[in-house]
Amino acid sequence: MGHRIHVKDGHSKKSVSSMSGLPPQRHQHSRYDEVNPMPRSSPTTLTLPPFEGTVRRIILVNLGMFFAIAILLWLMPATAAVLINHLTLQPTDVAHGEIWQLGTYSFIQLGILSTLGSMLSLWFIGPILESAFGSLFLGELYFTSAIGGAVFASIISFARILHFGPQSSAAGAFAGVFGLLIAIAMRFGDLEFMLFPLPVRIRAKYLVAIYILIDLAMLLKSGNTFNALLELSGAFCGFLYMTFAPRRGLAFGFSEQYFGLRNAFYRAKRRRAARKFKVYMGKQGRNVNIDDEGRFIDPDQHKDPNDKRWMN
Repeated sequence: MGHRIHVKDGHSKKSVSSMSGLPPQRHQHSRYDEVNPMPRSSPTTLTLPPFEGTVRRIILVNLGMFFAIAILLWLMPATAAVLINHLTLQPTDVAHGEIWQLGTYSFIQLGILSTLGSMLSLWFIGPILESAFGSLFLGELYFTSAIGGAVFASIISFARILHFGPQSSAAGAFAGVFGLLIAIAMRFGDLEFMLFPLPVRIRAKYLVAIYILIDLAMLLKSGNTFNALLELSGAFCGFLYMTFAPRRGLAFGFSEQYFGLRNAFYRAKRRRAARKFKVYMGKQGRNVNIDDEGRFIDPDQHKDPNDKRWMN
C-alpha cells in the first residue's frame, strides 16, 4: 500500500504520493466543515435585590442593635441583662405598664442565625413590596405586623391554652417579616423563589404556606411556642392590613380624610358667609346671585359654575 508523506515548506504543508502515476488526492469539503462551533453558555450570575429605602433603614437599625447588645454584654453583662429584660416582649411586664415592649422587642436581636435569617428574608422580600407600593406602605405593614402580632400574642398568652403563659418572653424581627411574607403571598403568589442552596424553584404562596405549617407544628408541640405564636400573630395582622388598609397606606388614607374634613369645614363657612352677604346686599337694594357652594355669580360675565379655577 502507498503511504503519504507530509513535507513542511516554510509555513505551508504539502502532500505527495510515494507511488508514481497516482494523482494527488484533493480534500473534499463537507457541509459540516462550515458549521460554526457551539458558543459557550454564559455564566449564571446571582443578583441581589437593591439595598435602599425603608428596607435598608430597618436592617441597619436591627444590625446596630445586635452589635450594640453584643458589645454591652461583653463590657457590662449585668447592665446588658437588665436592658434586655426591659426591651424584650414579656406579656406580664406589658400588663404592668411597660407597653414599649410591644415595639422594642422587634429590634432586639440575640442569636446570630435568627438575626441572619430574619434580615436576609427582609432584604429579599422587602424590595418587592417597596417598589410596588412605596416605602410608607412597607413601613406601615412591617410595624403593624410586629406591634399587632405582639398585642395578639400577649392577649392569648393570658388564656394559658397552650404550652406557655404570660411569663414567656420573645424577641426578634420575625413577626414583622411574616407580615411581609403574607403580603407577598397575597399580591405576588405566583412569583417563584429559588430554595438556596437547592436548585428548586417554588411559588411564593406555597413557600409561605410551608412557613405557616412549620409554625403551627411548633405551636402545637412543646418547645418555643410563644415565638411561634408571635410569628403567626404577625402574619394575621399582615393579612388584616393587606385586606382593609388603603392601597397607599394608612397614613395616606388618614391624610385624605383629614383634608376632606377640613375642606368640608371651609366650604360650610363659605356658604354661611355667602348667605350673610346676600342678606346684607338685599338690604342695600341689590340682588346678588350665589350658587349652592357659596360662590358669587358675576351677572356681567357668564361663567361655568363647574369651573373652579377662578375660586380658592
